[in-house]
Amino acid sequence: MDTLFRKRPVRYPLVVLSLLAAISIIIFVMNYPLIGSIYGVVAIIALSIAFKAEKEAYEQTEKHIEQLSYRLKEVGEEAFMEMPIGVLVVNDQHQVEWANPFMQRVMQVDTLVGMEIFTISDELEALIRHEDLNEVTVTLQNRQYQTIYKREEKILYFFDITEQVEIEELYYDDRTVVGILFIDNFDEVTDNMDDQHRSQASALVTSLVNKWATMHDIFLKRTSNDRFIAVMNESILQKLEKKKFSILDDIREETAQRSLPLTLSIGIGAGSPSLVELGELAQSSLDLVLGRGGDQVAIKQPDGKVKFYGGKTNPVEKRTRVRARVISHALRDLIQDSDQVFVMGHRMPDMDAIGASIGVRKMADMNGINGYVVMDFDNIDNSINRLMQVVREKSDLYDKFLTPEDALERITKKSLLVIIDTHKPSMTIDERLLSRTDKVVVIDHHRRGEEFVKSPMLVYMEPYASSTAELVTELLEYQPKNDKLTMLEATALLAGIIVDTKSFTLRTGARTFEAASYLRTNGADTVLVQNMLKEDMDTYITRSKIVETAEIVHDTIAIAHGEATKVYNSVLIAQTADILLTMQKISASFVVAHRADGRVGISARSLGDLNVQLVMEKLGGGGHLTNAACQLEVDTIGQAIDQLKVAINDVIEGSSK
Repeated sequence: MDTLFRKRPVRYPLVVLSLLAAISIIIFVMNYPLIGSIYGVVAIIALSIAFKAEKEAYEQTEKHIEQLSYRLKEVGEEAFMEMPIGVLVVNDQHQVEWANPFMQRVMQVDTLVGMEIFTISDELEALIRHEDLNEVTVTLQNRQYQTIYKREEKILYFFDITEQVEIEELYYDDRTVVGILFIDNFDEVTDNMDDQHRSQASALVTSLVNKWATMHDIFLKRTSNDRFIAVMNESILQKLEKKKFSILDDIREETAQRSLPLTLSIGIGAGSPSLVELGELAQSSLDLVLGRGGDQVAIKQPDGKVKFYGGKTNPVEKRTRVRARVISHALRDLIQDSDQVFVMGHRMPDMDAIGASIGVRKMADMNGINGYVVMDFDNIDNSINRLMQVVREKSDLYDKFLTPEDALERITKKSLLVIIDTHKPSMTIDERLLSRTDKVVVIDHHRRGEEFVKSPMLVYMEPYASSTAELVTELLEYQPKNDKLTMLEATALLAGIIVDTKSFTLRTGARTFEAASYLRTNGADTVLVQNMLKEDMDTYITRSKIVETAEIVHDTIAIAHGEATKVYNSVLIAQTADILLTMQKISASFVVAHRADGRVGISARSLGDLNVQLVMEKLGGGGHLTNAACQLEVDTIGQAIDQLKVAINDVIEGSSK
């Protein structure tokens, strides 16, 4: 019994039952010998039968478990060797120690043992060497494999996900894309035409757009004289991107042959399953394109990422002042509803930013509201210093200039903040002011970039304008006439126009001369402008040394740079780029130099043949078709020039396709 108990612990119930039976037999034998004897014999027989049955059951179970374990072991080994999952065991030297048959079939070799793991796929090097990386997708024999690395065991698992990737690609390629097409300046160009010529112009553009849509299997619906709705999928959009949206060139060239300065702007919404969101993204993209001057394509994703194509021509100057008058009246209402007006330009302000700021501050005076210009007096160049010396003599105006700290103390939720000559919060003198009030207005002449002031109440962006000072001058003409411009205020605005147009030689339209005429009528002093814009001999020599470094690429593009150990003023860099542009056979110029903030700055200028804004945007900057800049987080000027050359090549190659 004890032996059975030790060998088979599962017999506990029978052992207990046997003990109880033995006790009962003893009791019966002592009291009833005959009955007890019979009872004892029966109990022993019953227990014997029970023990035998239990033993047979236990042996059968044990045999079944042994057979099952053997089968499971065989199945496990079979599955491990034959399952459609690649397995590699590597050593400390990153060599294959063992590979299952599936992996050898994948690589189409007799053995992988001894092979260095990095020769199988370049992606495996990053997986093994980077501690925080445990999974990558690699391509082996034209198939995709999700690869997982178990670092402690040094085992690589390869899961074939080719079909999954193909299904995902089909899904993404088939997603809906919504576009809005807008014919730039259609109403302005055809306004004075008779019905026949207007109809011919409309038919020309419509036929070109319909032909393009039919060729690329795009559903197109005209909704007005100058607007279309387009519906396509992601695969079609990718093909259009590869062709750089050639429809822009077709429209521009065909209409130019008929003396119709018409271009096409396209806003596209992509990347969302919601048709409502796609429509909103398309409209937002179109607004972005129109804010950049038109003749472009913007593709916007739900995460805010935007891609641009086109933008090869200068924006066409508008023929009427209706928009200027409407904006001026709207700005007047906002000023009158505010307790104070604060005007802030970009960091290291130029004459355009300061002149326009003084003009907007004057609008506050015209409407009986206190206005202030926010300026960082520690970061201004010599020309602005000379202007401020003249302003200081006029104490009533000088008192209206505040430091960012003073402005932060005075501004309230009811105050109006006007951002001048920039639309990027990161470029303003003090970004904190934007969070102190909900009433923000943006006035700028640069093409709109991805970064933009959040939820402005009013935006006046006209890339066709020569300068922000020109825009502000036009707005001043529609303000109340109870407080006229002073000589100094008019001079500051005129100086801004002169600086940005390079004395009326670049980006100058009829409206520019009209604004200058208005300022001269109000007493602007051209002699004072020239005195403020004079430079010292050291600056001239420094600029000349930069010009000496000029390198010519693509026959007509000049790239110059400052000294490797010297820090340069951003205004001086920009002036040097302007000087290079005056050289014979130079159509675009770039000047690269170290800045005071530790970054490397690039100032770009163009006569219009090359869109320098697109070049700068590829490097994280922006600006205008003929005037742009960027700042790079690189260590040396050489690195910045290398990146610049790549960006120039990309833009030139893209425009030639």
